[in-house]
Amino acid sequence: MYLKLISLVVAILNILTISSTAFYVAAVLFLRRGWLRLPVNEGLGKLPVTSVTVVIAARNEELNIGATIQDLLDQDYPPGLLEVIIVNDHSTDNTSGVVRAFKTQGVRLIELKESQPLNSYKKKALSKAISDASGELIVATDADCRMGSGWLGAMVREYEERELLLVSGPVAFNQERNLFQRLQTLEFLYLIGLGAASIGNGKPSTCNGANLAYRRDVFYELGGFSGIDDLASGDDELFLHKVAEKYPERIGFCKNREAIVTTQAKETLQSFISQRKRWASKSTRYKNQWVVFLGVSIWLFNVLLVSSLLAAFMSFASWNVFVGCFLAKMCVEFLFLQPVCKFANRSSYLKLLPCLSVLHILYLIYIGVAGNSGKYQWKGRRVR
Repeated sequence: MYLKLISLVVAILNILTISSTAFYVAAVLFLRRGWLRLPVNEGLGKLPVTSVTVVIAARNEELNIGATIQDLLDQDYPPGLLEVIIVNDHSTDNTSGVVRAFKTQGVRLIELKESQPLNSYKKKALSKAISDASGELIVATDADCRMGSGWLGAMVREYEERELLLVSGPVAFNQERNLFQRLQTLEFLYLIGLGAASIGNGKPSTCNGANLAYRRDVFYELGGFSGIDDLASGDDELFLHKVAEKYPERIGFCKNREAIVTTQAKETLQSFISQRKRWASKSTRYKNQWVVFLGVSIWLFNVLLVSSLLAAFMSFASWNVFVGCFLAKMCVEFLFLQPVCKFANRSSYLKLLPCLSVLHILYLIYIGVAGNSGKYQWKGRRVR
C-alpha cells in the first residue's frame, strides 16, 4: 500500500512537471516573439527637439558619480535642451563635493534632508529632482552607470518618433572580471530581455531604473510614486505598471545599441543576493494579473524541477522526466537569449548557459521566498 501511494505521488509529480515545462517553453517562446517584434531604432532622422532632465539619486557614490556626470556632459545632444540634476541622498562620503565640481558646467545638486526615517529614500530623492526639473522628458539613471555619447539621443528619438509616454532602455553589465560576474551578465540579460519582450508583446511587465524615460506631466498625472512609496524598490517597475494600466500602447523599448547603459556586476554573492531580494520585494505590489500569474508559474516550474530530481532517487521514470524537462528549459532559454546576447555583444557568454541553468533553478526558488519576506540591507540601510 505504501509503495503504491509513493508511485501515485511520483506519477502525479511527473505529470505536473511535464505540464509546467510545456507552459514554460510556450511562455519563453512567446517572449522571444515579443523581442523579435520590437522595432529596431536605427538612430537616424532629425535632431531631437525635446527638453530633457536627467535625474540621479546618489548615495555614497564618490568613486563613480564623476565618470557618470562626465558621460552626461559628453552627450551628443543640443546643450540648451539638456538639464542634469543630482540628488545627494544623505551620503557619508564626498559625493556632494564631486558633484559640486561640475557646477560651472550646469550640473545641479540637491541635498536630500529628511529628518524622519523613510523606507524609500530613492523615490523621495527622484520626486524632489522631478519637482525641480524643467524638462518635458525625465530620464532616470544611476550614479554608477556609464553611457556612450549617443545614449540620450537614441532614447529621445524613440520617444519622439513613436509618440511614447514611457521608454524603457537596455542595461548591461561591463568589465566582468570573473566567472561569477559573467554568469550575472548572462542572467541579467535574460531579465532585461524579458522586460523588453513583454513590451514587444504589448504586456509591459518589467524595466530597469538605470535607463528609463517618461514624460514629466504623465508622472504627475498618475500621482508619481504615490501608493508605492512605502517600498524601498519599485521606482521603475511599479511606476511602469501605473503607466501601463492607463496607456499600455504608449510604452516602448529602445532597441538600439547606442542606448545601452552599462553598470558593474556585484563582486560578492552576498551583495548579489541583497540586490535581487530588493528587486523581488516589489512583486508583492503587482496588480497586473498576467504578470503575477507568469511569475508564480515560473517559480512553481523550478520547484517542480527540483522535486522531480528528488523523486528520481525513487523512480527511474522521474529521472527521465527531470532530464527531459531540464534540457527543454535550457534549449528554450538559449533560443530566447541568442538574439538578446547578440544585441548586447555578449554572444560568447551563451556557452555559460548550462551552468547558469542549473544555478538559476535554486536561485529563483530562494529569491521567490526571501524577496517577499522580511527586510534586507541596501545602501547601508535596513529596508523592506
